[in-house]
Amino acid sequence: MHTGVNVLGVLISPIRMGDALRAIEKWVIERRGTYVTVTPAHAVMDAYYDPELRRFFNASGLTTPDGMAVVWLLRLQGHRHVERVYGPDLMEEVCRHGLERGYRHFLFGGEQGVAQLLRTRLCDRFAGLSIVGTLTPSFGAVSVEEDLAIVDKINAARPDVVWVGLGTPKQERWMAAHLGQLTAPVMIGVGAAFDFLSGRKPQAPRWMQRIGMEWFFRLATEPRRLWPRYRQYPWFALLVLSQITGLRRFPAD
Repeated sequence: MHTGVNVLGVLISPIRMGDALRAIEKWVIERRGTYVTVTPAHAVMDAYYDPELRRFFNASGLTTPDGMAVVWLLRLQGHRHVERVYGPDLMEEVCRHGLERGYRHFLFGGEQGVAQLLRTRLCDRFAGLSIVGTLTPSFGAVSVEEDLAIVDKINAARPDVVWVGLGTPKQERWMAAHLGQLTAPVMIGVGAAFDFLSGRKPQAPRWMQRIGMEWFFRLATEPRRLWPRYRQYPWFALLVLSQITGLRRFPAD
């Protein structure tokens, strides 16, 4: 279990982008097997309802503050240096940081064709970037044989970083289940970054991201899919208030 700030039982790493880059570089050098989760408020709520998922978040190498609500909450608790470590930004910064270090990347996830498009976009943006493979898993349950084939393909490519774009909570479950099976030292679950950075879906303007209104932009673009996620936010605020005032305790088990 990593150290972090307890938010409804989820240990959020009080970090900046540079801290994440240094940690990932250290793990790549040491060939240490671990994974990174990016964690906005809706992921905290998923973990609040699911103790097993909460354990997966808390067993990560880093659980980054992905949403501004989480960033503001950590700052309110005295961690004033904290910055948002947002999935798409983290992906771009690790690609940039790893260029001169020779990082080998593998893209796992997305809908059909998205990982290949993302590979093209990233290689166009970062000349010399080494993306050694892409793979889109079948939708739904995967057989034992299919899973072994996935592991074999990823390991055969010898990546340093495996980017997992399956969405929360599927990507966290997948990374926890495959820790020790993959030879790559780092897995990073980045969810919608596959869609955003491939150009498949639009990102909220930076000013909306900075003021914590990205959720509104995304809800307006995908109301049917995202309404169940964002309707939890008032309940998230009430639970956090109960934690801050000491009315309730949320153990990070």
